[in-house]
Amino acid sequence: MTRRRFLITGASKGIGRALAEQLAEEGHTPVGIARSAPRSFPGEFHEADLADRAVTDRVLEEVLGTGPVDGVVNNVAAVRPAPIGKVGLPDLDAVLDLNVRTAVQIVQAALPGMTERSWGRVVNITSLVTLGLPDRTSYGAAKGALEFLTRGWAGELAARGITVNAVAPGPTETELFQETNPPGSVSAARYLATVPMGRLGRPEELAAAIAFLLSDRAGFITGQTLRVDGGASLGRNRA
Repeated sequence: MTRRRFLITGASKGIGRALAEQLAEEGHTPVGIARSAPRSFPGEFHEADLADRAVTDRVLEEVLGTGPVDGVVNNVAAVRPAPIGKVGLPDLDAVLDLNVRTAVQIVQAALPGMTERSWGRVVNITSLVTLGLPDRTSYGAAKGALEFLTRGWAGELAARGITVNAVAPGPTETELFQETNPPGSVSAARYLATVPMGRLGRPEELAAAIAFLLSDRAGFITGQTLRVDGGASLGRNRA
């Protein structure tokens, strides 16, 4: 197996942290970026607030200064839920910026190295909410944009040996989900009601799907959105 170096944003907890652990177990080097550093990390870690474009440039210089990366996982996110009548335009700007601008900025930085080696992977983490959910104007728009970028970039980069795919989680036991959908809340119950399996996903289950798309075995898959959601995208009882 070729040992590779993968950049993961939002890597300090949740799905990003679970993915870092799995990649390390497989012999790869995860390179994590997040706003706050965890107590430990199974690879390289860089503390940076990706909401700041200049800080993003600086941390990318640090990461790529020690060598190229073989793949990027755009996992960092912000939600800021609100019904359409109460969506604050600054919130909309912030959510679109953190979810979409960072993905563009990071892929642009990593692209020369992947192109030079004629091998690369990009995985964008999107969401079940792109199929429609109340109170998620900003988040749904941002994740919908990432699903477009997945298909657009896949067509642009396929001839260079670079695949671009997305993983769309359903309700998953992460800190971000629990912050915006506290246990026992109406929104948490609404999400759970959409899942035919009757439970939340686990971060390691999402990590397994992402790790597969980063692997050599997934070399003929590009431009796809893989929904890992316990059947929620089937539409049964979708709120």
